[in-house]
Amino acid sequence: MARKTASKDSPATAAAARPRSSRQRALLAASVLAARKAQRAVILDLRKLTFIADYFVICHGTSEVHVRALAEELAERLKERRVSHAAAQGLRQGRWVLLDLGDVIVHIFMEFERGFYDLERLWGDAPTIEVS
Repeated sequence: MARKTASKDSPATAAAARPRSSRQRALLAASVLAARKAQRAVILDLRKLTFIADYFVICHGTSEVHVRALAEELAERLKERRVSHAAAQGLRQGRWVLLDLGDVIVHIFMEFERGFYDLERLWGDAPTIEVS
């Protein structure tokens, strides 16, 4: 019996393709984080509010180890998809890790820091995209 292989335009190939738009990069980051049990992952659409980024991806981990693991997993998945990003800031401390993907900025907090800095309230005018 012949094995099926993914055609050039199949969903399997598309899923592994390099995300081209900032929205695709934000959704990719959020889905990777959610798959690793990130807490309350959300995407803020900042396109009409600021020029610093198109999207913020925000979530928190349950421990410093979890926060670091989330950031490391995301960095690895981005590398696999050939998405360039700046080195993770705050990785050693594991309280608030930031990954700069250019037009997407990923914030991975500990729960206390997320509540303290409250980026969702600070950017309260931004439409949100909930991530399951």
